[in-house]
Amino acid sequence: MAGDDSDSAVLALLGKKQVLKRRFSFISMFGFAVCELITWETVLALFSQSFDNGGPAGAIYGFIIAWSSTLSVYTVISELASMAPIAGGQYYWVYMLAPVRYKTVFSYVIGWLTSLAWIATVATETLFAGTIIQGIMILDNPAYAAKPWQGTLLTWVVILGCILINVVLPSLLPRFEVFILVFHLAGFVAIVATLWAMTPEYSAPKDVWATALNKGGWPTQGLSYCIGFLGNVATFVGADASVHLAEEVSNPAKNIPRAILGAMLINGAVGFIMMVTVLYCLGDIEKVVNTATGYPFIQVFFDSTGSIVGATVMAAVVLILTWSCAIGITTTASRMTWSFARDNGLPASKWLSKVDPRTKVPVIACLVVTGISALLTLIYIGSDTAFNDVISLTITGFYGSYFFPAAFLLYHRIKGNILPKGTDLPPDDMDTDAGLQNFELPGDTPSHGHNESEKYTPGSKKRSDSPSGSPDIGHGHVIAQARLIWGPWHLPGIIGTINNAYACVYMIFVIFWSVWPPATPVTASTMNYSAVVTGGVMILSTIWYFVRARKVYKGPTVDKEVARVMRVGSVVSVS
Repeated sequence: MAGDDSDSAVLALLGKKQVLKRRFSFISMFGFAVCELITWETVLALFSQSFDNGGPAGAIYGFIIAWSSTLSVYTVISELASMAPIAGGQYYWVYMLAPVRYKTVFSYVIGWLTSLAWIATVATETLFAGTIIQGIMILDNPAYAAKPWQGTLLTWVVILGCILINVVLPSLLPRFEVFILVFHLAGFVAIVATLWAMTPEYSAPKDVWATALNKGGWPTQGLSYCIGFLGNVATFVGADASVHLAEEVSNPAKNIPRAILGAMLINGAVGFIMMVTVLYCLGDIEKVVNTATGYPFIQVFFDSTGSIVGATVMAAVVLILTWSCAIGITTTASRMTWSFARDNGLPASKWLSKVDPRTKVPVIACLVVTGISALLTLIYIGSDTAFNDVISLTITGFYGSYFFPAAFLLYHRIKGNILPKGTDLPPDDMDTDAGLQNFELPGDTPSHGHNESEKYTPGSKKRSDSPSGSPDIGHGHVIAQARLIWGPWHLPGIIGTINNAYACVYMIFVIFWSVWPPATPVTASTMNYSAVVTGGVMILSTIWYFVRARKVYKGPTVDKEVARVMRVGSVVSVS
């Protein structure tokens, strides 16, 4: 109980009342983080992307680069999560770190980008599960003539399963994630051991470690490597899922970084082993790549075991874990949508921000997220190539949402604006007009043009905007305009600065290549429209902000109940 009170107090310092139930311990959150990445499973599902452009060698070395570089990115994300553990994640951090003049519009755009990226991820992961079911059906019945609309219907069945766990049985989520963690690792061992033991003939080492392919028809092999590299990048997308459950885990400032980085290390290791194993067990390349099942790994399973039953069981393991990942992604997407809505960032925010009083779950947000995802999967019926743009949105959207807070953090790091953990600011280091005096509560007489129902927005008053653009709520202090203070986890000194800078450079590299088409010559049907989709989201949300949203979105708000507590004193330190 004391731990829950402490977590609620830390959340209050970030302006929010505890309304969700803290169901997750470190172990269950670690299981959640591991299973949201499902790296070895994603290596199988996205195998052809890195293989077609880059070949075996490009896939292996690209995986190593993507693993180490993404670990750098998520180290920065972990630092931010430790500094401000809140479900809003990126849009809250941007508001906290950006220059005063731009923080509200930047926060609004990043909120939209993050929300849509997570919805696109729900659509993508559920479609993977749905089409894996279809691939297994083709394996078991070669006469079955698969249709895209059937794949979409199977995807909707998967979505219904995600809704069931998230809305009807949310109390099972923590135990479910622990079980899936064990199943994830056990399934990996079982499949790898089976492939090693039963594959009739392994590929030669030079065919695995020194063979490059350029099936995209690019003018140079270097270009082909860069295009194929995105397959490995996509393998690690979404490790920030834990961030958006910050208000449902105990001691989030420590446990979220531990979960994210631990999951990256474990998943990277098993993913690399699976990548190398599949390449050694590949067999007839053309047969595998052009398999009727739609998934090369299903063909590899069948060719290695020589048994339809054996391959079906192995593919079913991948299916169960992919479906389980989709359940967790649905949880994350609904929390992100709910969080942005409670800060008035979305249409119908009052409706979307409701939390079921019995289950302590944002049911409406969950249903809206899954409903939009189901509609997005209709694109697959018309064109699987067009749906690839939805998949690309997960890369450009996520990395765009990571880049801005990471870049602002780097700026504050270099300028020395971030104080050590535990710093207790003296009263003369605060803008006293940014704390108690700015809150208008029910029963108060509005003195600055506020009405009684308004929430206070940190930094919304002119006087509380510091020239340096320092954050509005400091870690450990109930004030509206404190200096930034490190959370309990971060990379210290020059090591942290170098890592932060590298992460920003790497994210620019990924965003640049993520908008390239997979092959040449480029036609209207093979063009990668992710730049149009992602750029459209950012441009339209910016336009809408200035046309309408700026009247209702003022940045992350402070809940009235928290404002009442904040009136008890101008500074409250958290041990």
